[in-house]
Amino acid sequence: MFTCPPILPYFTPLPALSLQGEANLGIPAWLAAVEADLDKALASGTPIRQVVMGRCCAIDSMMAALFELYELDQTDLTLFATGGYGRGELHPFSDVDLLLLSPNPIDEALNQKISPFVAKLWDIGIDPALVVRSVEECDEACHDDITVATSLLEARILAGNVAQAGLPMQLLNKNWSQTKFYEAKMAEAKERYLKHNSTEYNLEPDLKNAPGGLRDIHTVGWISKRYFRVTNLFGLVQQEFITEKEFDELQEAEDFLWLIRHHLHKIAKRNENRVLFDYQRLIAERIGYCDNSHPNAAVEQFMRDYYRYAMSNSTLSEMLTQHYYETLIEARLPDEQRPVRKVINERFKLVGDRIAVTHTRVFAQHPTAILEMFLLMGQQNIRHIRTRTLRILKIAARGIDEHFRNDPANKAMFMDNIKEQNLLFWRLRVMKRYGVLGSYLPAFGQITGLMQYDLFHRYTVDAHILMLIRMLHRFTDDTYVDTYPLVSGIYRRIDRKEMLVLAAIFHDIAKGRGGDHSELGEQDAIKFCLSHGLSQADAELVGWLVSQHLLMSMTAQKKDISDPEVVAEFADKVGNVTYLNYLYVLTVADMNATNPQLWNSWRATLMRQLYTQTRRILRADIDAPMNRQDMIASNKQSARDLLAGDNGLADIESLWDGLGEEYFLREVPSDIVWHSKAIMAHDEAQKQRTESEQPEPLIILREHRELALDAVQVFIYTHDQSNLFAVTMTVFDQMDLDVLDARVITASRDFALDSYVLLDRHGTLLTDTERQTELVERLKQAFISPTLPEVAQRRMPRQLKHFHVPTKVSFNFNPQSNQHMMILETLDQPALLARVGQVFLAHDIEVHFARITTLGERAEDMFFITDHEDKPLSAERLEKLKQALVETLNIS
Repeated sequence: MFTCPPILPYFTPLPALSLQGEANLGIPAWLAAVEADLDKALASGTPIRQVVMGRCCAIDSMMAALFELYELDQTDLTLFATGGYGRGELHPFSDVDLLLLSPNPIDEALNQKISPFVAKLWDIGIDPALVVRSVEECDEACHDDITVATSLLEARILAGNVAQAGLPMQLLNKNWSQTKFYEAKMAEAKERYLKHNSTEYNLEPDLKNAPGGLRDIHTVGWISKRYFRVTNLFGLVQQEFITEKEFDELQEAEDFLWLIRHHLHKIAKRNENRVLFDYQRLIAERIGYCDNSHPNAAVEQFMRDYYRYAMSNSTLSEMLTQHYYETLIEARLPDEQRPVRKVINERFKLVGDRIAVTHTRVFAQHPTAILEMFLLMGQQNIRHIRTRTLRILKIAARGIDEHFRNDPANKAMFMDNIKEQNLLFWRLRVMKRYGVLGSYLPAFGQITGLMQYDLFHRYTVDAHILMLIRMLHRFTDDTYVDTYPLVSGIYRRIDRKEMLVLAAIFHDIAKGRGGDHSELGEQDAIKFCLSHGLSQADAELVGWLVSQHLLMSMTAQKKDISDPEVVAEFADKVGNVTYLNYLYVLTVADMNATNPQLWNSWRATLMRQLYTQTRRILRADIDAPMNRQDMIASNKQSARDLLAGDNGLADIESLWDGLGEEYFLREVPSDIVWHSKAIMAHDEAQKQRTESEQPEPLIILREHRELALDAVQVFIYTHDQSNLFAVTMTVFDQMDLDVLDARVITASRDFALDSYVLLDRHGTLLTDTERQTELVERLKQAFISPTLPEVAQRRMPRQLKHFHVPTKVSFNFNPQSNQHMMILETLDQPALLARVGQVFLAHDIEVHFARITTLGERAEDMFFITDHEDKPLSAERLEKLKQALVETLNIS
């Protein structure tokens, strides 16, 4: 039994229980009173640990009373608390894990005595996870199931046959050796980590099971208790297995997670462990976070603290479980199975596959050895560090101060680490987890755990930076060559890869300070580079990459890169091919490391197109088109080259005369050829129709030329009509198709030439011919229907409900195209483009081009628009359009 906290005497007393009349119906009211008492205690400052244990003690007293009430104390049964309840952890809606253990087989008579007890638990609102077993049955279950074995490790007697108090531990010892138990729990932890992306930094973390959650603390306890026979973690301090500081860190993290779990259960009104967006703001408010500097400040501070505690938890769990293996299991191995020891130098040795210090004073006597160890790991391909060395490292990292940072030897050693590419991500990860990186770069320490409350940034800032460096390494890995063909080739040819690593470290390091993080980061980067011996030119390159790290992605995704002037403006900002190569590599890595789920082949195509066009300009390629007319002429000539030898080329040239210049500006040669052949065949077929037959539009589909199976091109050729864009968007939405790109062009002979690049949310569009046919037929019917198709009614996705993105609409006039570019920023909501299309229809807007960009919960779309006579819109019409979009798309 554990000692109940001081809070317990102030509880509302348990009512007298009786099998007669209504006396025991007061238990639910008593349980509610206990919860009210606990709430008051917590609100008045009682530590969460006392509240959790107080609830456990209250349930203990009730269980013992019910056990006696139903005369189970007159049997040989023993009632044990197991699981979290056995550890003394009960939260408002936690499972109440119980074991009824009998020394003999359980017969019908005993079952008859147990049933009313169990029924009463259900009646009073307890959801018991109750197991009734004989000792023999428990033995068999323990032998086969590590979960059962673990529950026996934590079994705590509540009532009954005290002679059986030690049986659970005896059964565990019989069936699970220390080594077998350790290996099973490590395998269990590995599987658990994989289910949660092996990161502490999930946007909606599971505070029980995710890396850094409560299970990591439990794992330390389970493995240690199995060997040391202690009942709580402090017993490990007394056994000198963990230090008092490590115990304090575990307790502090556990208290914080318990506090979150308490409020999470209260808000969700169930046993909920996922810190969903639905709850994050409320939990932050209840705990006391109240920063109003911006709308998300309080919740971001709360989640930052969560991530920091989670990282501390997972780091300690990893270290202590490995410490258990090295000190207790490894020592028992036969000599031939023990790790081989090899001297590296006078400061370090290799023990098996792990690096270790040669004595405990290494870092104190040779501070530079802190960084030297990580360099040796890269040079000698060493991934892991012995536990004793990690403990010493953690203490030594606290001594990294201004004097250490200004030491030329340490500066040189840090730069040598950056230049050594082998295992760089893993080495920096360990540096971060054990405090070295944050101490050497205080600005990095400030962004550790810093998150942005949105769906776009998948990781905290520190995790994102390290993920970016990991992505850079993948560009040299043959496994990823097919995934990143162009960028891999460019990165491998870059000799000064440390320039990109430094840019990666500093590109987001100034987030959270206020001001433009790119500009502030540029200043930090240049100062760091110059102080670490880099030339002025190198420092300026790194600084430029930091300040411009968003330039290429924003240009590719938010501008019309088929416009030569857009590309020329981008090329002018970049300046030379060297800078372009560095920026392209950094941008692709940054986009993948921000949110891999948002990276797709379409974005890759845009980036590749912008890179290729810019490179031609910067290399002064005499054939590179420099203006709109050059681009049109170039695309036509390239299409002619593809059609060389085609007998119908003369007819196709005649067709081109009626398609208009904008078509040849926007489309690429391979698509021009595809469209032209299809139009010629379609026009020929239409000549065969009778006068009574309705003219049919041409609608063709194919796999995108560069996007493998994840995107499809749809080309529509039909008589122009005012509702064409609205109808098309509505049909696409009805069929769960996401629009990535749209080119809506009207030929000079009043035919629409509309091209779309689509992603199918069901992933079946290219392989399912029935679905392709359905799309074509739906479009055809919608084009001839006198009424607009209804917009599909869908529920707002759960995650999006918790974000407020006010709708913003802005316009810029492009005199070259005589069109307005409309930028729409709004919440990514169901049927967004269909609703936008209906607004355009209502205001007689003609769409000529669209670029659709979704960044997490935020849609940032671009449309080139005119009126139906291809004339610019007046200021009055633009304002009315803006108001209509805001009214339609703003969601309260």
